[in-house]
Amino acid sequence: MIEEKDKVIPIGIEDEMKKSYIDYAMSVIVGRALPDVRDGLKPVHRRILFSMSELGMTPDKPYRKSARIVGDVLGKYHPHGDTAVYDAMVRMAQDFSTRALLVDGHGNFGSVDGDSAAAMRYTEARLSKISMEMIRDIQKETVDYIPNFDDTLEEPAVLPSKFPNLLVNGSNGIAVGMATSIPPHNLSEVIDGVITLIDEPEADVEMIMESIKGPDFPTGAIITGKEGMIEAYKTGRGRVKVRAKATIEETSKGKQQIIVTEIPYQVNKARLIEKIAELVRDKKVEGISDLRDESDRTGMRIVIELKRDANSNVVLNKLYKHSQLSDTFSIIMIALVDGQPKVLNLKEILYYYIEHQKDIIVRRTKFDLNKAEERAHILEGLKIALDHLDQVISLIRGSKNGQEAKDGLMEKFNLSERQAQAILDMRLQRLTGLEREKVELDLKETLEIIRQLKEILDNEQLVLNIIKEELVEIKEKYSDERRTEIVLDPGEINIEDMIDEEDVAITLTHFGYIKRLPVDTYKSQKRGGKGISGMTTREEDFVENLIITSSLDPILFFTNLGRVYKLNAYEITEAKRQAKGTAIVNLLPLLPNEKIAAMIPLSKDKISKFLLLATKNGLVKKTSLEQFETTRRTGLIAINIKDDDELISVRLCNEEQEIIMITSNGMSIRFKEEDVREVGRSAMGVKGITLSPEDHVVAMEVIEDDKDLFVVSQKGFGKRTDISEYRLQSRGGKGIKTYNVSDKTGNLVGAKLVNIDDEILLVNNDGIIIRLNVKNISKLGRNTKGVTLMKVDENSNIVTVAQLPNHDEVIE
Repeated sequence: MIEEKDKVIPIGIEDEMKKSYIDYAMSVIVGRALPDVRDGLKPVHRRILFSMSELGMTPDKPYRKSARIVGDVLGKYHPHGDTAVYDAMVRMAQDFSTRALLVDGHGNFGSVDGDSAAAMRYTEARLSKISMEMIRDIQKETVDYIPNFDDTLEEPAVLPSKFPNLLVNGSNGIAVGMATSIPPHNLSEVIDGVITLIDEPEADVEMIMESIKGPDFPTGAIITGKEGMIEAYKTGRGRVKVRAKATIEETSKGKQQIIVTEIPYQVNKARLIEKIAELVRDKKVEGISDLRDESDRTGMRIVIELKRDANSNVVLNKLYKHSQLSDTFSIIMIALVDGQPKVLNLKEILYYYIEHQKDIIVRRTKFDLNKAEERAHILEGLKIALDHLDQVISLIRGSKNGQEAKDGLMEKFNLSERQAQAILDMRLQRLTGLEREKVELDLKETLEIIRQLKEILDNEQLVLNIIKEELVEIKEKYSDERRTEIVLDPGEINIEDMIDEEDVAITLTHFGYIKRLPVDTYKSQKRGGKGISGMTTREEDFVENLIITSSLDPILFFTNLGRVYKLNAYEITEAKRQAKGTAIVNLLPLLPNEKIAAMIPLSKDKISKFLLLATKNGLVKKTSLEQFETTRRTGLIAINIKDDDELISVRLCNEEQEIIMITSNGMSIRFKEEDVREVGRSAMGVKGITLSPEDHVVAMEVIEDDKDLFVVSQKGFGKRTDISEYRLQSRGGKGIKTYNVSDKTGNLVGAKLVNIDDEILLVNNDGIIIRLNVKNISKLGRNTKGVTLMKVDENSNIVTVAQLPNHDEVIE
């Protein structure tokens, strides 16, 4: 019989190699080469910082030998080579390698010329001030601990990291089958980016990049172009071009010289100078007469002297082309998320950091709450003792020993063992009147702290507010100016810089063709004119929407299905007056049955708090404008619409304003904005007006002082009426008559609030547009049909109305 120990299990060598290699690869990935997304540290860096904090090497203490630190890390937490630990610590102390120094080094820690640091027995170190923010509150059970390599100690699985270290200091690491290369960033910008995402959870990468401009290298230099940077922040992978900062100066002898003061990140200065010398020797770069390094402790200064006949710009461009004066930094943002390597974009990195901080704040609050409740428990016991002082003293004096006294206190005053022990440990001076008051005050303050801590645990917004407050505090304490300048690549052009700001008209047709035109395309005409052709449309197509805005303003597009999209005005193709324009489906991802119901320009000058949305069936809804600022081109829900209803009007408004709704049958209702409570984007809204059968809402306007209500019917009749004729009513009523509808006039098709200086554009279903001065339109009472504004034949109807505010020039 074969014993168990003598059994041989046959295993294919391919299977064993595959399993072993995968185990090895994951060990390298998780345990050595990749940073954690939460604190931005690899295990060796985390262990160094933790070990230094455990040894008490804080910024207010003297420096300690680096060998002591390395030995402690090796013996307790990191069973690898001492060189690996020391090199990792050295890098955290080099101001040309690390953006926010985590180790405060004393001695020779290497140079940008590639000189290595002195041996660890010669150098000294301690934690830097900002690294204290990495381990802040670690003693409050804010992070999980895991056993060290020999199960004799415990080490933190992650550090609290009160600032986003992964982005601030970046990370480089080569694992098995993957590598990470995250550039350093400016602390102030990264904190602003985190706060942006906290305030706007739906913010996209472009919005976050308004705060985080790009990498900010310790060595400064210049990033040229934004395309690679934007790609990296959106996808997690990209490349940025970095150039040395160089200036051309003239010497006293009349020669020119190139002065280099900043070089690309991770470029060895000594090797760079050697390479330039080789280029001169091999005659790849001509015109250089002398090359020297004048760098000192005040800063970098590489001097490249030129010959008299040399063109300095040509020489500099050749140096950029052939040397590391111009370099490329590859961005690969891979980090560990829940122990797994993942390619992350900019928003995801910030999201995981915020989630980590939420966890830290909650755990810290629970720890503080437990301590406060323990303290309150003891203070309540002391208060009971002080309230029954004579009895307590008598009981203690009459007890044979401490245990008997403790049992007697617990039984007589219903105290816990801890409370009874605290009373027995109480010093005699606590029996004075002043000390008694202190106990009562201390208890009151502790109960208030408990209340506040419980409130934090019950409200996530308070947790987020604390994160923001602590980040702002760190920003104010440690932020510095950006070192790396970002300039446009000559091959990249910012389109907005090329667009002239001008007033434009945006028209959208029934069949969804959109175009941009200068406002002065349409000449003013007398009332009753025939108009001019505004566009050539396909058969039965006509203009439905027309707005006036700036060419640089963004526009919100609201659809009949209750969704909202966003485009900049200049992105809409400019077309001639007769052209039909571009199909809107080529610009926005609309559904087959979806069409644009309203276009709202977001003017930089206009300050509005809410958007009001009205539906065909008389519903009205008020939502904060802030909820639409992060609108994406892919669309968001603007209002929840029933199957038999559709969105017909959207307006900007503020508090304490009034609203008027007008129906096709000539009814209207005026009510206060406050009657409509504010709701979120996906809500449905409330009833604005009660409609009669076959009636529907055609317009909704926000009332402004000294304006008239202008209405126009299908057959070209219209008028303006003083807004004071419309009394204030409660929301949801049937309203009052605003127009005398008849077969001759046709139903109302639109309404606007107008000033005397405004101009009106009327558009019929043949695409004919007429421009009228408001002052030439008769002012009549509510119950009238108005006057002829535009002559239409039997087969034509007015389909839309738009207004041009404050247009002074009138062409008769």
